[in-house]
Amino acid sequence: MTTVKIYQVDAFTNELFRGNPAAVCPLNHWLPEEKMQQIAAENNLSETAFFVPEKEGFHIRWFTPLIEVELCGHATLASAHVLFHHEGYEKEEIIFYCKVGILKVRKKNAALLSLDFPSSEITEVVPSIYLSKSLGKTPIAYFTSGVFGMAVFKNENDILTISPDFDAMTNVEEKVIIITSVGEHVDFVSRVFGPKVGINEDPVTGSAHTRLIPFWAEKLKKQKLNAIQLSERKGYLECENLGSRVLISGEAVTYMIGNIYI
Repeated sequence: MTTVKIYQVDAFTNELFRGNPAAVCPLNHWLPEEKMQQIAAENNLSETAFFVPEKEGFHIRWFTPLIEVELCGHATLASAHVLFHHEGYEKEEIIFYCKVGILKVRKKNAALLSLDFPSSEITEVVPSIYLSKSLGKTPIAYFTSGVFGMAVFKNENDILTISPDFDAMTNVEEKVIIITSVGEHVDFVSRVFGPKVGINEDPVTGSAHTRLIPFWAEKLKKQKLNAIQLSERKGYLECENLGSRVLISGEAVTYMIGNIYI
């Protein structure tokens, strides 16, 4: 029997039961991929992160209940929180290696952690009829970027009142759909839906903000922005556009520490 330590952390929040919960499993060496996917399915959270020591940092991987993904912001924030607060990591910056390159997480202050992620390009396209059907509203603009589609709406009320048809959304080509608008009390707001990857609505999505930050930085003509992801749990993000990179900062709190026996 193998014992694996597991943490559950609420990311992009400073209070429990808010933000986005992620499971984090520090490892000395990789488990079989099938086993990691089974653990993620058993956890039934939007993401479970696994990491092992590599070079001067850690190699990190993320799994939804259904698939492995190339990038996840909130589970990276949760992993950094675990390393800083529970695993005795003493440096001010953590380097994570992953499929998309090098990610860095730095202590911004006693509570705030800042993710240094690559920026993602977006391309404006004509949305399919299934997109408007699934959202019940037609966006004023639509963009694609990798597995993401990004639908832009006029105002925050549009974002709050959309009630997606997730069955219809599975017919949209993009696997994950972002909806976004300018915010009433922050620079921009968003919600994120991913029924095709096993997450109907993701509470807070760091990887989506690698698209949102450069878009809104250009639209609003400012490089530092504040954002809220308007899920039921809500998430709060401090954002900065650096051109080829973006900084996504937030807090995190530990909910649970335990062991998995496999």
